[in-house]
Amino acid sequence: MEWLIPVLIVVALVAVIGIYFWVTYNSLVTLNVRVDEAWSDITVQLKRRADLIPNIIEAVKGYAAHEKSVFENVTKARAETLGAASPAEASVAENHMQQALKSIFAVAEAYPQLQASQNYLQLQGELVDTEDKIQASRRFYNGGVRELNTKIKVFPNNLFAKNLGFSEREFFEVTDSAAIAEPPRVQF
Repeated sequence: MEWLIPVLIVVALVAVIGIYFWVTYNSLVTLNVRVDEAWSDITVQLKRRADLIPNIIEAVKGYAAHEKSVFENVTKARAETLGAASPAEASVAENHMQQALKSIFAVAEAYPQLQASQNYLQLQGELVDTEDKIQASRRFYNGGVRELNTKIKVFPNNLFAKNLGFSEREFFEVTDSAAIAEPPRVQF
């Protein structure tokens, strides 16, 4: 009978440790999936923006055909955005896209007839809406990355999380934060 108490203590301890590992593993999986979902949201919004760009270029081309380099830069930035596979690549592409959009809107400001075009105004409004969605998606992604990275780094999770295949994720950080401080403006 005296051996029963130590056995029950060991069984209870093993059960508590097993439950801890089970709950921790499931929460790491959940956080990992949430980060993947958030990254997918960012890529969807970047794709939406990239799909709007050719329409804006076509709207502006008729008014400013001599601004060929501006259109080429926007096209290159669009291709770079679509090709980004990681947060670091997306950050670089984001900087280039912001610069390209600023230049195309600067060209558009020189043409009052273009600014009065309903089609152009609608495209510009959709682009601003998309920029807002990209910003919200980035915040959601970075929040998920923060939660996942914290869960991986805290003790005792840091002892086994990497062995279970979980690794820290990189934040979506833009190297030139001034370039994306606000979406392109609609100016009348």
